[in-house]
Amino acid sequence: MNIHMFGVFESHTLRKLSFLVFLICILITLKNHNAETKNSLQAARMPPSDSASIFSQELTLFPKFGDPRSLEYDFYRNSCPSAEQIVRTMIRRLYTVRPDVAPALLRLLFHDCFIQGCDASVLLDAINGIRSEKDSPPNETLRGFDIIDSIKAELEAACPGIVSCADILVLAAREGVVLAGGPFYPLDTGRRDSSRAFPDAVTYGIPAPDEELRKILAAFVSRGFTEKETVSLLGSHSIGVVHCKFFEDRLYNFQGTNRPDPSLDPGFLELLKSKCNNSDRTAPPESQISFNIPPQYSYDGSPSPSHSSSQSSSPEEPGMAMDYDGPGSNFGTPYYRSLLQGRGLLYADQQLMAKEVTESWVRAYASENTLFRRDFAVAMMKLSNLQVLTGPWGLVRFNCSKVG
Repeated sequence: MNIHMFGVFESHTLRKLSFLVFLICILITLKNHNAETKNSLQAARMPPSDSASIFSQELTLFPKFGDPRSLEYDFYRNSCPSAEQIVRTMIRRLYTVRPDVAPALLRLLFHDCFIQGCDASVLLDAINGIRSEKDSPPNETLRGFDIIDSIKAELEAACPGIVSCADILVLAAREGVVLAGGPFYPLDTGRRDSSRAFPDAVTYGIPAPDEELRKILAAFVSRGFTEKETVSLLGSHSIGVVHCKFFEDRLYNFQGTNRPDPSLDPGFLELLKSKCNNSDRTAPPESQISFNIPPQYSYDGSPSPSHSSSQSSSPEEPGMAMDYDGPGSNFGTPYYRSLLQGRGLLYADQQLMAKEVTESWVRAYASENTLFRRDFAVAMMKLSNLQVLTGPWGLVRFNCSKVG
């Protein structure tokens, strides 16, 4: 009997020791993961070696102190329980009359989070000689500011001073993705807004549509994204319209050769030439993509009276829809299949076929939409949590375009 009791005791002790070892292993893993994340975030603040010194100064003097672990699921459940429903309802109303709101918000989110993190700094207007991120070349064709302003006004009426502009932007972009046929992904909330903008960081930090693959990968890796995550995030190019000026050199004078880009499928080349005339090919290149949302609209579909005409592109400017085979529910898969066929609209997109690792993920996503949707959802969650401001490190703006 005593021997039996001793055996039970010994067995119980071993189980406790095993569980303790298991917990220690988890803690070590988390510590290493946090160290890697910290190193990635520190690398994200370092500019390329050929960047202007002012860019380096801004990233060094204004580091990010927020921690995505400070975010919570349903953060506003007590302070503003209808917050996410208000965002969802307003985006769905607008989408019925302006479906191009989806790529506009998705691009707006990327340009916010990629520069100093998801802090809504991209929404700030210039004031008293202080420049705005909106004025930087890569952001000159951004759209959707008035949509965020409309949602913010509705939320201020329901819950004054509670919901941040940064949270509004990530939630609105998520709803746009879902409505465009993309996957739903859960989002934690509780972000705070930045009190300043970083226009010089934008100039050097946003990859151009004609960028070489190594520079694209370097930009994403410096922000903690793997090659797989980079390929999956570029699947967002499944939707939207790209104006001809952003790829016209591929049709007539690729890299100064006075010939088309040899990687373009011949039939696709002729299709693009039929959409884009050659009258403006000598114009200086620009470093941003316009998603052709003219003019800006409020959430109910009516023109926004506050929209600045200086920020709108002409609706008559020729362009090509990213989903040129027609809109469908397979968000992502047609984009990757087009790359396999040499029918990538942007040079930066087609460059994904230039490296074995990225090409392998293109092929995987082209053949398995479920895999892409899973990976895209995870990557979007990661993007939406990039270098967030939380707690005392940020603020909640009453007006998304102004600090005061």
